[in-house]
Amino acid sequence: MRKGLLLTTASVALVSSLTACGDSSSGDSDSSSDAKPKIGVILPDSKSSARWETADRKYLSEAFKAAGVEYDIQNAQGDKQEFQTIADQMITSGVNVLVIVNLDSGTGKAVLDKAKGQGVATIDYDRLTLGGSAQYYVSFDNVAVGKLQGEGLSKCLTDMKAKKPIIATLNGSPTDNNATLFAEGYNSVLDPKYKSGEYVKGPDQSVPDWDNAQAGTIFEQMLTSEPRIGGVLAANDVLGNAAIAVLRKQNRNGEVPVTGQDANAQGLQNILTGDQCMSVYKAVKKEADATADLAVALAHGKKGKTNATVEDPEGKRKVPSVLETPVAIYKDNVKDVVDDGFVTKEELCTGKYTALCAKAGIK
Repeated sequence: MRKGLLLTTASVALVSSLTACGDSSSGDSDSSSDAKPKIGVILPDSKSSARWETADRKYLSEAFKAAGVEYDIQNAQGDKQEFQTIADQMITSGVNVLVIVNLDSGTGKAVLDKAKGQGVATIDYDRLTLGGSAQYYVSFDNVAVGKLQGEGLSKCLTDMKAKKPIIATLNGSPTDNNATLFAEGYNSVLDPKYKSGEYVKGPDQSVPDWDNAQAGTIFEQMLTSEPRIGGVLAANDVLGNAAIAVLRKQNRNGEVPVTGQDANAQGLQNILTGDQCMSVYKAVKKEADATADLAVALAHGKKGKTNATVEDPEGKRKVPSVLETPVAIYKDNVKDVVDDGFVTKEELCTGKYTALCAKAGIK
């Protein structure tokens, strides 16, 4: 779902370099498998969230190297045709496991079905491909993510003693099943409050492709049509920052609580300044490690370990899954994300944020 870290000039250059050539390595094969283990991973983009390049690529690469398997990680950069081309190239190159983060379920299904037809094992990573054929799905409990966002917004509004606030909602991309699950979670918290009259339901719109520029335009229109917006449920930190930028122009940043998700550096900085009320941290390393474990097992012709099943309503099947647990992040526990190594102090605590970091106990 979903989901961007603030990139330095150096890290942008690194991302560009990695994206241009993909990331591949080889290790020793395992004699327990007839075919030499080789794992292909297709990441979706680096625009909707920088996590795909700064975190997922890194952690997956480390896990595959540790397992001693050959791997190839490439990024489709939001291009559906390129996504399919990469998949074709990986299948032709002899991968026996294909891991994908789909751009949409239609493209994802076509790739998964082709891989299955070629005898290639498949894993849906982070996003479930509706109607697809992936053997496994690894993600977070995304309904729980949304519930944390709804509860977070409610907590911030209560702390501010808000009276009948009008809530605007910036949902994630309509082509991302995770966005649907997030909405299920936060609406389960907010809908009863709308019904009771405690909150007023305001503008509610999805943001195509999780695009921050479109999010800013959409929220500006929301604020024009309803200037009294008193809270913003933004589905991730990128969308939240777009709303904050609009509020800042009207000197209302910090007065209107805004949610997020991903606990990226920019989102955490917004939390430290009080412009964003909360985010949701998803420990990507756990997700990547679980995916690598499954992929390596499949590459050696073995079954993987799961802890859940997820219903695919379009495919009418239950998908064996590994679901990790998300954590709500507020100003008082921003430090936890840094301590976990997801965001570094050097990345977060720059310029005006240095003193705020010290106040938050980040050393």
